[in-house]
Amino acid sequence: MTATRKFDRTFLIATLLLLSGGFLVFTSASLGLLARETGASFASVAFNQAFFGIALGMAALIGTSQLNYRVWRKYAFYIYLASLVLTALVFVPGIGFSSGGAARWLHIGPLSLQPSEFLKLGFVLYFAAWLSSVRTKVRDPRFGIIPFIIIAGIAGGILLAEPDTGSFMVIASAGLAMLIAAGVRWRDVAVIIMVALIAIAVLASARPYVKSRITTFLDPSRDPRGAGYQIQQSLIAVGSGGLSGRGFGQSIQKFNYLPEPIGDSIFAVAAEEFGFLGSVLLIGLFLFLGLRGLKIATRAPDRFGGLVTLGIVILIVSESYINIGSMIGILPLTGLPMLFVSHGGTAMLFALAEIGIVLNISRYTTPS
Repeated sequence: MTATRKFDRTFLIATLLLLSGGFLVFTSASLGLLARETGASFASVAFNQAFFGIALGMAALIGTSQLNYRVWRKYAFYIYLASLVLTALVFVPGIGFSSGGAARWLHIGPLSLQPSEFLKLGFVLYFAAWLSSVRTKVRDPRFGIIPFIIIAGIAGGILLAEPDTGSFMVIASAGLAMLIAAGVRWRDVAVIIMVALIAIAVLASARPYVKSRITTFLDPSRDPRGAGYQIQQSLIAVGSGGLSGRGFGQSIQKFNYLPEPIGDSIFAVAAEEFGFLGSVLLIGLFLFLGLRGLKIATRAPDRFGGLVTLGIVILIVSESYINIGSMIGILPLTGLPMLFVSHGGTAMLFALAEIGIVLNISRYTTPS
């Protein structure tokens, strides 16, 4: 198959707007580190974000946008298998390391990376390849719902052991959306949702931190100096931003109040500095990116291309919206980053690589 048109420039522009605006917010949030006695310095995190996140990420975007997307189908199983093995290495002493009670990172020389980002992409590629191969058989539970439970369950077993419940939620959301698009029966979707609710209940009873996050979500004022501290400080930041915000660099909450101001609390910093209007613009950019991606998916030349695009769009948008929702109290805290904005070179690298895959698929779509 040869490309028949140029890549979707609108999708790329939306990505670049998020990337540039996100780095602006990140730079301001990083100033909060100046008031903290421990942790990374402003210069180090800014450099890491600019080089390991944006620069290498843009190189990955260019590379994947030039690679015919059908190659991914050929090697999808091996990519998924490699992503499982790499993610499981976080439990190997001397290679994996823990932070905040979670084993989610690998040390490779002087660098660290979070392999769950690779696992998200590996899952989408392999599940898209599977659904493309079974085609209309997806309505049969043996080819639709059961393979989904197995493929997602294997990934989920590793992620929940870390624990990284948020990443598993994102993978499950992407897989469910792909199943629906492939034509699975709605009663099977209902079964999956019921199983998921039961699993959450079991997880909450077995793991105190999950129960704590759920109870804090239901009552944010509970334990304001403990489990409810982050959401309380986030709501103060969001509320104090008003309509137009305090102004760039003027956030108060990022100085010794918000936990992880450059991580999962970064939307609160953005809302405080740019207010309601700036927050709506940021949320709207993610929405526009998602809708444009869905448009590319509907015009993909084959089922595999459409499902990969859909899966990637859900990965990126759902992860970012879960982060935003947790910061304004409409979803439980998960620790997920807001892509293109939060600190995290691995997340940025893979998100931009995924954008490149979608751009390549857009070169083969039917013109609008």
